[in-house]
Amino acid sequence: MRCAYYESGTCRSCTLLEVPHARQVADKQAALERLVAGAAPAADVDWLAPLVSAEQGFRAKAKMVVGGTVDAPTLGILDDAGRGVDLRGCPLYPAPITDALPVLAEFIARARLEPYDVPARRGELKHVLVTAAPDGALMVRLVLRSTEAHTRIVKHLPWLQERLPALAVASLNILPAHAAVLEGDREIVLTERASLPLDLGEVILHARPRSFLQTNTAIARELYAQVAQWVGESAPRTVWDLYCGVGGFALHCRAPGRTVVGVESSAEAVESARLSAGDDASVAFVADDAFRWARGQEAVADAIVVNPPRRGIGDLAPWLEATDARHVVYSSCNALSLAHDLAAMPSLVPVRGRLLDMFPHTTHYEAVVLLERR
Repeated sequence: MRCAYYESGTCRSCTLLEVPHARQVADKQAALERLVAGAAPAADVDWLAPLVSAEQGFRAKAKMVVGGTVDAPTLGILDDAGRGVDLRGCPLYPAPITDALPVLAEFIARARLEPYDVPARRGELKHVLVTAAPDGALMVRLVLRSTEAHTRIVKHLPWLQERLPALAVASLNILPAHAAVLEGDREIVLTERASLPLDLGEVILHARPRSFLQTNTAIARELYAQVAQWVGESAPRTVWDLYCGVGGFALHCRAPGRTVVGVESSAEAVESARLSAGDDASVAFVADDAFRWARGQEAVADAIVVNPPRRGIGDLAPWLEATDARHVVYSSCNALSLAHDLAAMPSLVPVRGRLLDMFPHTTHYEAVVLLERR
């Protein structure tokens, strides 16, 4: 992939851009295999071929820092001095997002939204967050320090909807603190629709503004299918999807005669999952801490899927080791924490694994392993 921003030194976020894509994937596969072998030295893992992403246009979410001025805003990142660097043409984003960014910049000027000046701690608009569904529909979130601009934004929203016909959901997120975080706890939905449908073929996921979504939708679709296949092979009567997010794994693992429960600490994500499930009584979603909920159950599910944040599953690992859980599928965005957790579950042995090229041109990747009790 060629990138003018990288070649000019404007942005070096894609740290592996000069490494051929095939070499990136091979190096990640080798690193993953070393980590798993170190954590479970007796395991004989059947490694499936990596699921390889497109090299560009794969990021379904744009997290753009706003800089510059009201009349000339930048959407991208900040430099070392805290000044805005415009990256509207970043080749990682698909056309629905790149086509929307100039319109959103014009909207910022039209609604007189003052970009937040980090060094001076002055201004209102911190981030513009854009999510694209597979059909091109968009969710746009404006992260502001306060509701001061709410009335102006509502006034000019019809203009934005006319210029962006694909806009399905628009919202304001309020983040008063001067802090290096992406969003705050308060969300104000401005459109009639409050969720963005993502058609993944087998399942339609409904994403609400503060719900976690996988960055690379095409690879996420393959990940869900892979996990559903592995879970289905043991014909479980009961399945738990712990750290379930918006319910992707749980909803893909449904089958006649099977009961599925998804557990997620984010109430917003659980609302999204319940919306996606509709009136299907075979799947239920619970807003709770995964470990607290699991240890409170009378019996362990026949199959368990875990998809934790980067820190891993923590105390859940030794708890699973002490149970009679037979099959666990572990999906991880951090192979270091995956290896740490595998070492805490020596009776649950990795038998199959797969690397997912979720984040090309960076050192990050997704991995999924099937564990069986020995």
